[in-house]
Amino acid sequence: MPANLFDPITVGDLQLKNRIAMAPLTRNRANPDGDVPSDLAEEYYRQRAGAGLIITEGSQISPEGKGYAWTPGIYSEAQVTGWKRVTDAVHAAGGKIAIQLWHVGRISHEVLLDGKPPVAPSAIGANGKTFDGTNMIETSVPRALETDEIARIVEDWRTAAANAKAAGFDAVEIHAANGYLIDQFLRDTTNHRDDAYGGSIENRVRLLDEIIGAVVSVMGAGRTGIRISPWSNANNVGIDSDTAALFAKVIDVINAHGLAFLEVVEGQTGGPRDWPEGGIEALRSAYKGVYIANNGYHDRADAIAAEGDMVSFGRPYISTPDLAERLAQDAPLNPLPKDKLYGGGAEGYTDYPTLAQLD
Repeated sequence: MPANLFDPITVGDLQLKNRIAMAPLTRNRANPDGDVPSDLAEEYYRQRAGAGLIITEGSQISPEGKGYAWTPGIYSEAQVTGWKRVTDAVHAAGGKIAIQLWHVGRISHEVLLDGKPPVAPSAIGANGKTFDGTNMIETSVPRALETDEIARIVEDWRTAAANAKAAGFDAVEIHAANGYLIDQFLRDTTNHRDDAYGGSIENRVRLLDEIIGAVVSVMGAGRTGIRISPWSNANNVGIDSDTAALFAKVIDVINAHGLAFLEVVEGQTGGPRDWPEGGIEALRSAYKGVYIANNGYHDRADAIAAEGDMVSFGRPYISTPDLAERLAQDAPLNPLPKDKLYGGGAEGYTDYPTLAQLD
């Protein structure tokens, strides 16, 4: 990795001031009335504009794509307006920002979807949990998408990309990781379809290919990235029977579209950096764009030891808004309290001090 972590880098069409990314972080602070980014989000992201690239929290591409209470969307005019305030603030502070486009698939509950079941490649429950605004509850058993519905799903991604462009984002990241809809289609653990989107690896990557094409048609390949998590069992998605072959094909698809960056959750999401010997290394070497290493990078030493073109930091960016600046000085980071991570107001969100404020 970046022996030169603080040097500029070209990522597709973007010129970034350093090789540090803020990873997407769900914070559950959107306005419950319409899933619009709150006024606090403007300050939250502005504070973190020292990153070479901010990647926002996952933002649902449609009402059907929502999986948790108080997460923002990017499908309504009000949401676009809310996000425009955020991008304007980040740009004024000298930063670059991408939005993560998200459809959760089966990781949802009927109470979040106007009484309708979640959708997925197959009607297989996740046996997981989600947040309904009051409690953690069991996810609902999904219904399998009909073949003729999939074009609508792809168009939702295209529309979300157009909305992201209108909101002033520098780029978008397609969320194909952590057991959400695209990941569910990719893996034979969750995809038991017998149509053109199931069965063989070639069929299971079809939706991914179509979604990338739709997003690129709006944003351009040089402003489109993607996140994957090959050896993660997040949201009980299960490990594919041939992960190496599946994700080698995923990389082929991504390369064919010429995407600007690939962010990879290396190992278990939020957990051990474990994978079969040579697994991540093979994917990293096969990818032709900028590789962003993610998962378990906590400090300057971690980042410099990483093997990639950039490093994305998650939890350290929650409590240390000036993380990039502190890494450059090898300065200590703020501690991360275990509460106030999800939901609430400014406390635990925009009230963490910068190093200058601590002096």
